[in-house]
Amino acid sequence: MSTTEIFQDRMLSLGLARVSEAAALASARLVGNGDEKAADQAAVNAMREQLNMLDIAGVVVIGEGERDEAPMLYIGEEVGTGNGPGVDIALDPLEGTTLTAKDMPNALTVIAMGPRGSMLHAPDVYMDKLAIGPGYAPGVVTLEMSPDERVLALAAAKGCDPSDITVCILERPRHEAVIASVRSTGAAIRLITDGDVAGVMHCAEPNTGIDMYMGEGGAPEGVLAAAALKCMGGQIYGRLLFRNDDERGRAAKAGITDLDRIYARDDMVTQDVIFAATGVTDGSILTAVQREPGWLTCETLLMRSKTGSVRRINYRTPVETV
Repeated sequence: MSTTEIFQDRMLSLGLARVSEAAALASARLVGNGDEKAADQAAVNAMREQLNMLDIAGVVVIGEGERDEAPMLYIGEEVGTGNGPGVDIALDPLEGTTLTAKDMPNALTVIAMGPRGSMLHAPDVYMDKLAIGPGYAPGVVTLEMSPDERVLALAAAKGCDPSDITVCILERPRHEAVIASVRSTGAAIRLITDGDVAGVMHCAEPNTGIDMYMGEGGAPEGVLAAAALKCMGGQIYGRLLFRNDDERGRAAKAGITDLDRIYARDDMVTQDVIFAATGVTDGSILTAVQREPGWLTCETLLMRSKTGSVRRINYRTPVETV
């Protein structure tokens, strides 16, 4: 086993796309089935099987949960053949289990990989997040600002009226005050039911109509979103939120001592990474897995932060191979 080999992101990127594709194809047969757990398990099984074919000495740093909560792809699990570079892996085998079960938009399979020690080991707690796309000066919006101040600051930087700004927010009772504050500026809001990795990516993807993402969601998803923006460009800020001593204990276990720290994108993902996402259901970033007699076709977004390259891959395969 060698964990000192150089992280060859170019050589590993296609393998990462295959991992994402396998999870999407496995879960696609359960779209609209109403069984969230079965769809998630299908994606987990397929993703793990493909990961273990890669010549890496990988460690899951963002995964399905702690070892006692997840039998596979748990935080700290070693994956790959062991005969390659040491890498950190952040993944969500099915980002949007409810979206998949109900055949709603923007369910994705998501995975990111970087050199060992390159990603924040975020505990499974909430994170207050704020993200915008590329082309703005650092700090044009901050977590210290109120939601309405963020809209006004971004509109000024963009040279437009606040009513021309659209903000993406998870539709949750905890966001009622945030929603009211944003709407007080005249800005529009796109409410989403699940899938905040896709929500953050919307800020940096052209033609989605989203200018900003804000609100509280899972911290692991925040690291995955930061990996995506590392490749796409854009800013994301996150602050961990703790509701009880158990959650503060999770942070301590992950090596986090400053519980009030605000993490910027490059704090959450410190080195160059590769990122892959495959559409499971139709969305504004990726199309759903398409079925035709005897065949399945999926679309994958594959990105490398080192070069800024973005590939869209259409993969068509016989049904019997899935």
